[in-house]
Parts: sequence; C-alpha cells; structure tokens
Amino acid sequence: MAKKTWTLTDLEQGVYIEQIALGPENVGGTATGYSVSKRTLRGGLSDGVDVIEVNNGVFRFVVIPTRGMGIWKASLGQVRLGWNSPVKGPVHPAFVHLDEPSGIGWLDGFDEMLVRCGLESNGAPEFSDDGTLRYGLHGKIANIPAHKVELTIDGDSGEITVVGVVDEARLFGNKSRMVSTVTTQVGRPGMTVSDQITNISAEESELELLYHVNFGPPLLNPGSKVVLPAAMVAPRDAVAAENVPEWDTYGKETPGSAEVVFFLDLLADAEGRTQTLLRNAAGDQGVSLKFNKNQLPHFTLWKNRQAQPDGYVTGLEPGINFPNVKSFEKHNGRVAMLAPGESRTFDVTIEAYPDANSVKAAEQAVAKLQQGNVPKVREQPNPEWSAE
Repeated sequence: MAKKTWTLTDLEQGVYIEQIALGPENVGGTATGYSVSKRTLRGGLSDGVDVIEVNNGVFRFVVIPTRGMGIWKASLGQVRLGWNSPVKGPVHPAFVHLDEPSGIGWLDGFDEMLVRCGLESNGAPEFSDDGTLRYGLHGKIANIPAHKVELTIDGDSGEITVVGVVDEARLFGNKSRMVSTVTTQVGRPGMTVSDQITNISAEESELELLYHVNFGPPLLNPGSKVVLPAAMVAPRDAVAAENVPEWDTYGKETPGSAEVVFFLDLLADAEGRTQTLLRNAAGDQGVSLKFNKNQLPHFTLWKNRQAQPDGYVTGLEPGINFPNVKSFEKHNGRVAMLAPGESRTFDVTIEAYPDANSVKAAEQAVAKLQQGNVPKVREQPNPEWSAE
C-alpha cells in the first residue's frame, strides 16, 4: 500500500525538519497532481513560524503549527479564502502579548482564515474586581505551537493528513491537549478540521471553544449575503440591534464603523448536521462551513465593516458557547466540564464554490435544512445569550 508518514516535529524525540517538499514521486500509488511542503519563515513578525502548504491539485491551504494549528489562507482557483488583516503575518506567538493589560493583545496576531478561540476561555476580556486581567480576548490556544506534527499521504486514495498536538496547560490551572487533524483529498474543493480535546489533568477542567473562520474580498463585497438555516437570530448589543434589517447582507466598507455581531440558533438535520454559506454579490463564488450542532450548538456572525486597510471582514463562528465573558457563559450553562481523561471531538468542513451552479447547490442545501421555517429575528438582544 502506498501510504507514508513523516514526523516533522516531535519535541520529546528531538525531531525537527525545517524544510521538506513532497509529491507523488515520494509516495507512489495512483494519486497524482498534488504537493505538500513545509518551511520555516524568516524575518519580521513571522520569524520562526512553521508553515505547511498543501495543494491537492485544485484546493490549496496553509496550516500553521506554530499558531495552534490554525489555517492561514486557502484558495480554489480564483476563489480566495481568507482576508486582508492589518496585521501582516502569520505572526509568531512571541510577538503576541496575551497578558497586555487591555485584554486585547490577542489581536496583535489575528491574521488567519481559521483560528480557534479557547480552550480555557474564548470570549471577550474579563477582569477581576481589582481591575487585573482574568481572561484575555479569545484565549490562548491560537498562540501555542504544536509540539508534535506528522504528515501522512496515501498515494492510493489521495488523502493528505496533517496532525498536530498542542497542549494548553499550566501549573495550578487547566491542562488540555488538542490533537488536530487537517484532512483533504486529491481533487476535493475543500478540507476538514477535526479536533480532539482531552483533559489531561487528574482534576475536572473547563472548556470553551469557538472556530473563528474569516473571509474578506473577493467573497465579501457590497451585496454579499450569508445564507444560514436560522431558527433564531438575535443582535449582540445596541449597535447590532440597529442593523437587524440587514443582518444577513453586507454593505460597503465604512471607515470608523463599529463591529456588528449576531448570535444564532441554527437548524440541523436529524443527525445534527448543518451548513452555512457565504456568497458574493454576483452569486458566482462562495464558501460553506459544515459542522454538527451536537458538537458545536451555537453560532456567531461577526461583521467588521471598516475599510480594507483596517480589516473589512466577516467571521462565521460555530462554537460550544457564545464569545461573551466567561462568567456570563458559565452562568448560562455554556461552559463545558471535562472529567479527568475525558475527550470531545469537533469537526468543521470548509468547502469552496467556484461558479454559480455550485453556489446555487449550496443554497439549496441550506434551504433544505430551513424546510420552510421562518427565522425568528429578534429586534433586541436575547438576555440569555448576550451579556451586553
């Protein structure tokens, strides 16, 4: 069988491969037209960042083991997945000061298409009574390097898999291990991220997790639309409440405008499977997230309406909770508790659409989930969902 595995990083074994390039000639089998390479970036804020570039023949993406196994960017032909961040990364975690007193130091490294928020906390900054930072914005996992990384290529099936192990652990605190498996297949117009989170402590631990999946131009432009199988939509705050009539559409870049956030309950099929779609104004390019509500029951829609130099972007964000301060989420029962040794698995699939026919098919898939149900769109925040 033509299947091979390479260990790219293994801290315990002292293994580290700085650069490698692989293709069908290194594996054998019938699959062709793909390539995988790994290199270490040098210079600026990216100095020392490992990137793994996967090209399955039609779909390309970049995994960043140094940044918690995030996905930097992806593309399917002319369909570009990602956004133009004011931060020119990928940024090495050494340059991201999560303990900055403002609580928003996480933003100094925010540049990815897919970035995880968690694991101990994942919402807005929260401060103690004396004003000191208790939990920073969006948590720590995105700024922790993987200590073990393996690449497997199956030359017969064409499956390409990158596995990274990331520990978020400290003395007198939570101790969680994430084993992230990023999978694609030759000719497939997308990829799947599957994360297993395990409590590696002898004591019970808390878990928050949200997938912050971000898209800018060319998918995001005036007239773009997000198509969701919504049961309920609620604005996060007063700013979002003013934008309820256009909650599912996007306007032009608006310098100086505040971010707009909506919290949603999505519909799903009998097995819990659901799907979202972001399509451009012309309806000839788009992208879907596919996931299971039994794993990720809550959904956040984020719109940053500022001009492109300041980050014109939207976030489609499935999670086990909403990104409020942790104490509010815990009070409302949305912080998961893991027993010693307990694991949970989370799967998110990203699929790109390069033409009007594929976009239309995705819209029909969402409509099937909607099944004629009219979304309940609240004009004001839901007090059980929103801390503001």
